[in-house]
Amino acid sequence: MTPQATSTIHRKLVDSLYVEAMLLADEARAYFDVLGRAERDSLEALSRVTFSCESLKVTTRLMHIIAWLLTQRAVEAGELTPVEALSPSRRLGEAPETDAAILETMPAQARAIIATSIELHRRVARLDASLDEPAADASPARRMLERLSASF
Repeated sequence: MTPQATSTIHRKLVDSLYVEAMLLADEARAYFDVLGRAERDSLEALSRVTFSCESLKVTTRLMHIIAWLLTQRAVEAGELTPVEALSPSRRLGEAPETDAAILETMPAQARAIIATSIELHRRVARLDASLDEPAADASPARRMLERLSASF
């Protein structure tokens, strides 16, 4: 695959993930700030605190994801170099852990939002980790075709 094709795929993937993250952030804000208030208020005191902590974890995950995606967009736009994007301060932040047992005690919609934010962070983390992998060489067949076309 040519560097230009790889760049186009990367840009489309980043744009798609950015839209997904922004939609999830809007859904999370609406739920935790407004819609989930009645569900939170119906919980026991300790569960209300846990509910609030989980909402903060969702927000933290999403802000890390969005910041990383914006960094990738800045690289595509030429505002940052790929090397600058590898700076530890520009890498994907660590996601706060959510205990599976605690997740099961949450109301259904909160559980869905929390699980979705965890999965989105995992997907973006795989992309972030791939930045550390060396660039793959062209396949031997591709190199042979390039040599053949250069000789004609």
